[in-house]
Amino acid sequence: MTHPMYSASVPVFKQMLTALSELLKKAEVHVTEKNIDPNALLQGRLALDMFPLVRQVQIAADFAKGISSRLAGVDVPSWADTEVTFDDLQALIAKALAYIGAFEAAQFDGSESKEIVLRPGTPKEKKLAGTAYLYNYGLPQFFFHITTAYAILRHHGIEIGKRDYMGAY
Repeated sequence: MTHPMYSASVPVFKQMLTALSELLKKAEVHVTEKNIDPNALLQGRLALDMFPLVRQVQIAADFAKGISSRLAGVDVPSWADTEVTFDDLQALIAKALAYIGAFEAAQFDGSESKEIVLRPGTPKEKKLAGTAYLYNYGLPQFFFHITTAYAILRHHGIEIGKRDYMGAY
């Protein structure tokens, strides 16, 4: 039987990261066909005080690996976030998909009540039960960054729609 905390996280991350990969492929084709400097899109933002596309993708991947790791009770790996090109972002997504794909549903047993500590040892430390962490913090954060990456691409003229955002389900 599949564990509900696993079902609500890893398969969702896989679907959305795979869709994000496809969105980035369309974006790369667009800049190539239109002879646009890829950095204009990779550094594109919705607002001046928001992160650019590259950082949105990095953060989405970070949330997928971090949430999965914490719920499974394993240390969150540290990745350098040095991506600057479409190829780099594709490699990051592939790395994240491979990482979260290695988790087994049984690793999430008991994660509903597991205490998750965010920003430990800082003034912003927050403790959440596993369910609150996943449903009220983790998934909204993950979807925010996936959605913002989509919105940046759409805002900059990439011809994508809801089906592209959703991917295969």
